[in-house]
Amino acid sequence: MNRRGLTLVEILAVLVILGLISATLVIGFSSKFGAAKHELAKTSLGTVVNHLELYKVEHDLFPTNDIGIRALTDGHATPAATYYLSQDKILDPWGREFQYLTPGPDGHPFELISFGADGQPGGDGENADITSTNLRGS
Repeated sequence: MNRRGLTLVEILAVLVILGLISATLVIGFSSKFGAAKHELAKTSLGTVVNHLELYKVEHDLFPTNDIGIRALTDGHATPAATYYLSQDKILDPWGREFQYLTPGPDGHPFELISFGADGQPGGDGENADITSTNLRGS
């Protein structure tokens, strides 16, 4: 009876192959998670836009730049208000408050912006800016 085990070289070859497979999977999944956060940012931004429009219906104007979208949250609105949002709902998926500017560009009454994963203006992929003015077109 001849018994043969795995040599060190064979074990290392298997470990290298498993490492390459796992690295490929991690890279593939991380890009999907980034894209998912970007889509979540669009959804969250749309929700805030809807609540800003409800705010306008009740107050006949949009919040000023001084107060911004905090006008929708605690300290400025009560939970009974139709336009009320909890503090965590005015944050993008990366934990930063949406930027609010009134008046907005091109005749829009306001603009909401998330600067994407990097938090800086510009960028592409998951670092791309998401704005309320181009939300429906993207």
